[in-house]
Amino acid sequence: MRRDVIHSLLVANRGEIACRIFRTCRDLGITTVAVYSDADAGALHVREADLAVRLPGSAPADTYLRGDLVVAAALAAGADAVHPGYGFLSENAAFAAAVQDAGLTWVGPPVKAIELMASKTRAKELMGGAGVPLLAPVDPATASEDDLPLLLKAASGGGGRGMRIVRELGSLPGELLAAAAEAASAFGDGEVFAEPYVERGRHVEVQVMADAYDTVWALGTRDCSLQRRHQKVIEEAPAPGLDEGLRTRLHDAAVAAARAVGYRGAGTVEFLVSAEGRPYFLEMNTRLQVEHPVTEAVFGVDLVALQLRVAEGEPLDPVLPAASGHAVEARLYAEDPARDWQPQTGALLTLEVPEAPGLRLDTGYTGGDTIGVHYDPMLAKVIAHAPTRTEAVRLLAGALERARIHGPVTNRELLVRSLRHPDFAAARLDTGFYDRHLADLTAPGAGDPATAALAAALAEAVRATASPGPAPTPTRFGAWRNLPSQPQVKRFRSEPDGTEHEIAYRTPRTGTPEPYDAPGVRVLAADPDRVTLELDGVTRHFELARDRDRLHVDTAGASYAFTALPRFTDPATQTDPGSLLAPMPGTVVRLAEGLAPGARVEAGQPLIWLEAMKMEHRILAPASGTLTALHAAPGHQVEVGALLAVVQEDPDATPVSASASVPASVPEENA
Repeated sequence: MRRDVIHSLLVANRGEIACRIFRTCRDLGITTVAVYSDADAGALHVREADLAVRLPGSAPADTYLRGDLVVAAALAAGADAVHPGYGFLSENAAFAAAVQDAGLTWVGPPVKAIELMASKTRAKELMGGAGVPLLAPVDPATASEDDLPLLLKAASGGGGRGMRIVRELGSLPGELLAAAAEAASAFGDGEVFAEPYVERGRHVEVQVMADAYDTVWALGTRDCSLQRRHQKVIEEAPAPGLDEGLRTRLHDAAVAAARAVGYRGAGTVEFLVSAEGRPYFLEMNTRLQVEHPVTEAVFGVDLVALQLRVAEGEPLDPVLPAASGHAVEARLYAEDPARDWQPQTGALLTLEVPEAPGLRLDTGYTGGDTIGVHYDPMLAKVIAHAPTRTEAVRLLAGALERARIHGPVTNRELLVRSLRHPDFAAARLDTGFYDRHLADLTAPGAGDPATAALAAALAEAVRATASPGPAPTPTRFGAWRNLPSQPQVKRFRSEPDGTEHEIAYRTPRTGTPEPYDAPGVRVLAADPDRVTLELDGVTRHFELARDRDRLHVDTAGASYAFTALPRFTDPATQTDPGSLLAPMPGTVVRLAEGLAPGARVEAGQPLIWLEAMKMEHRILAPASGTLTALHAAPGHQVEVGALLAVVQEDPDATPVSASASVPASVPEENA
């Protein structure tokens, strides 16, 4: 077989996966080439690459999804090969063919294998012939009550696009139309199929690696059941609680699937396992998966290095590597789980995860980077490996808890609580985990934001005292003097819940500020970046960081963000009743039909659609009434807090939530 040694590799992707592939390339002495959009000009993957080629534009459709531009970039940079990463063009057979037609080595499976697995309906037919267990398809035209609940799925693509759960027969026609429209918009293919929906099923997958010499490895199982919007949040290997018979059946089915399509390279065969322990084939992802690090940790392999080895024509060892221990991965997202998983944007001031044996961080960001609106909001993956599942879970939860993450709201607290939830600890896993537990996992915790706000006030007081310049002259008002020993007040607003804290303190002649009228609290030390308090006999440390008027406070087991407020509210900051404000930076993609000043609107009616970070955010009428102002138009870029419209509500109207997030119909980056 022809063997092509790779000396220079272009990664047709961005963010953490590009950085992760570059890491292996550096270890192997391979020159790295990045591609980047205008929005990613300063991104970490561009900074880490040896060479970089610009793809003009910012939207994925104009940049990372333009296979012709990516191939041209590889040729311009003198690359020998192209690695697609995951998402974007990674499962695009035409792109794989174009790479090879250009004389470049494709670090992925054969084009034919991609084509065969691209359509879920055709893939299921092929897998059925290979003896892989399947869910029996349901013809929507003849579906009855006995077939419910049903799961509608797009035949092409993934990431939850075009997916609907149908529990009532009367809603089936409308859901079919909606699923087909979303699938057509996202993937250019409106084909949708139906199959039984398995209640409380587990998402279990098998990592395969195959070479051109008929060697196929089944590198154990992974459980990816903890998902939001059909996207994975926490993954682990091996999948816990499976008996050996089921594991063997899953491994054999995955190998059969790979052989059925003449597979080469890294791929993942995904299964749904029912509560009774019956496995059913879902799909085969013909690429590297986001969660591949947990398999690497357990088997002690580098899957990217193996991909490169297979692409160069080298054989795999016929003996499967031995597995050891347990690994868990958590995806850290810039999103607010308590507010319908709303994606967040802005400056990332700090991203620091503790280093320890068994911990790994894969990220595409560092402190000082900006999280934009164009791409998936995943900041990083944190992976823990230990001899047992209990130890790995504890290590990961502790690392996330001690991490310093300052900037937009993240799902960090949700991850920690999920890992420590009794159902997760007992491996009672299924895809409905967040449907059942989200309210509890996002409820206010047992932390003490008031004390954290006190620490922030004391640190700010020290900083003000230490600032260069002449000391202020005391101001006299009759018999009262504004001396530093008199109580002073600072006000903070907790982010993102909006709770306000008013802190009274005074600065005695010793120069160290102390809380005013706070029994049980003693200040042991205070400087602008660190405050140590004794609280009812227990010493606690508070670390502080600033970003303009926002303060970040980290303490054992909790982190807080506060915005410093003026002592008195500025009336100019108030908005009119019924004002609809942009909840995030984004692009206005459409307006409700006929929407114009003077239009009548009903409570809960979608009025404006924003798209940001692959989420489509609907702005709803907060109550029934009349639209009195409209400042949004399709194509407009808006900042967070921008006034979009004003609804003057009827006196007897019942208010509703003014916004809701749904997945946008754009190709998924981190499925």
